[in-house]
Amino acid sequence: MKEKVLNKIIERGSRIWGVETTQLNEDTLFADMNAKSTHYSQITTYLEDEFDIEVPYMGFKRCKSLGEAADYVVSLLDE
Repeated sequence: MKEKVLNKIIERGSRIWGVETTQLNEDTLFADMNAKSTHYSQITTYLEDEFDIEVPYMGFKRCKSLGEAADYVVSLLDE
């Protein structure tokens, strides 16, 4: 499941940051992508639509890397 969530984060992030999906992976840091509040919001909204869950913005924003964010979303899916 983590792989699926991570792929969705990468898919959305690549559009937001204007990079190829191949340039993003689970070790990519949000800070390295100059992630802004609107970026986090766009990604969480996208994930909510894809997985039909609520993704708390503040919890998601605390994640440092895309992989950590994927783990966080998977933990929400398991609830």
